[in-house]
Amino acid sequence: MTTASPAQRGTGHAVIAHTRLATASTPRADGTTGTRIHTLRSEPPLLLRITGAATSEVFPGCHGAQVHLVAGAAGPLGGDQLHLNIDVAAATTLFLREVGSTLLLPGQHADTSVTRTRIHVASGATFTWEAEPVIAAHGCNHHNDVHITLDDGARLLLRESIVLGRHGEQPGDLRQRLRIRYADKPLYAQELAIGTHAPGWAGPAVSGGYQSLGSIIVIDAAFPHDHLVPAPGPETAVSPLSGPGLIITAAAPDALALSQLLDAALRTLLARPCAVPKLET
Repeated sequence: MTTASPAQRGTGHAVIAHTRLATASTPRADGTTGTRIHTLRSEPPLLLRITGAATSEVFPGCHGAQVHLVAGAAGPLGGDQLHLNIDVAAATTLFLREVGSTLLLPGQHADTSVTRTRIHVASGATFTWEAEPVIAAHGCNHHNDVHITLDDGARLLLRESIVLGRHGEQPGDLRQRLRIRYADKPLYAQELAIGTHAPGWAGPAVSGGYQSLGSIIVIDAAFPHDHLVPAPGPETAVSPLSGPGLIITAAAPDALALSQLLDAALRTLLARPCAVPKLET
């Protein structure tokens, strides 16, 4: 495989790109602390843009810095190796959002593309990542590896979804792996394989014939996961984790219906006063 700098995308070479994001606490005049962006380094196709402040709907009273992830080039394409590293410092809050969907595409030489994401959230910090859909286009071959480390007392909201092919096409190959550790202990581990090299992926144990799959993970040490509400419909499930949190999962025929299912389940959860307690930041 031939690799190139991000500036050489147009030459047909695969790209190796490293993107870094880190926060730091900053004192306020009233004696409290706020959040500032300490490190912001981008390489196409993963570009970061500071977009002001935001407030959480899941963790009431929690507000902090907001950054959007923007696609600076097509991809990932076959052979690309993309690295995203995020460090959320103690007592800070970071909202990461995305401008548009990610389209996984094949490369010229049928190589595997890889995205590796490493996230550390320190004690007393909050990280919210509301990702847009990842679309596994026909012919793609992509591995997505996400590892999140949460210190004791950290909070997380992670929303992700995948679309199995564009309209009217079968998906390419996608292997997605997510690992979450909390307070030095494993909390959640999930691996999903889709495509021609994943036998049974279209069966009831995996996609069930649906084109869009997604989840929302909420982790909070103060979360009373013994008071979960039922899922609002048969295509949605709400389950406690083995530690301080829960996961909402859903399957739908398209990305819009999936988003509506996840939104409805989250609204139902937040409507319960005991579901997510109000915390001071």
